Amino acid sequence: MQQVDPLQAEAAPADWPSRIHAVLQGLQIRQVAYVPDAGHARLIQLCEQDPSMASTVLTTEEEGIALATGAWLGGQHAVVLMQSSGVGNCINMLSLVQACRVPLAMIVTMRGEWGEFNPWQIPMGRTTCESLELAGVATYRVDREEDAAGTVEAAVGAAFDTQTAVAVVLSQRMLGRKKWTG
Repeated sequence: MQQVDPLQAEAAPADWPSRIHAVLQGLQIRQVAYVPDAGHARLIQLCEQDPSMASTVLTTEEEGIALATGAWLGGQHAVVLMQSSGVGNCINMLSLVQACRVPLAMIVTMRGEWGEFNPWQIPMGRTTCESLELAGVATYRVDREEDAAGTVEAAVGAAFDTQTAVAVVLSQRMLGRKKWTG
């Protein structure tokens, strides 16, 4: 009999990536920028397989802000997918979207909180939402899988309707506990 980690079982995600992907299609997102992340793996896969979306792998998260800005200037909508540790890399670039009123939509998977095993993730995990808000980004936290798609739809739609920056932050508890295997 296989043992189930009770922390993992409690937070096992359902099909939120498919529902978020459908929302992104409905919002006519044409470009998706990301740094590879296990929390976004299924959503990334869906976006890469979607012929209506161009997926771009980034070397660092702030490149995603530049890509989203260029997409908007070229008449397209983009979304940037990142892990909470990447938010710290973006702080300086967020001044660009504030000063130029560029719509920016980010979906951030959390680390450094509920059930975290990696101490390197904790400092940024503790300050992700506060850092985004201090940089002028409207932040919407999702703790329950069933709220993910609706929150993404409202937040990303608002970003493009109002030419502001938004981040939907997906909690680590919702995503499921990560642990090293080996």
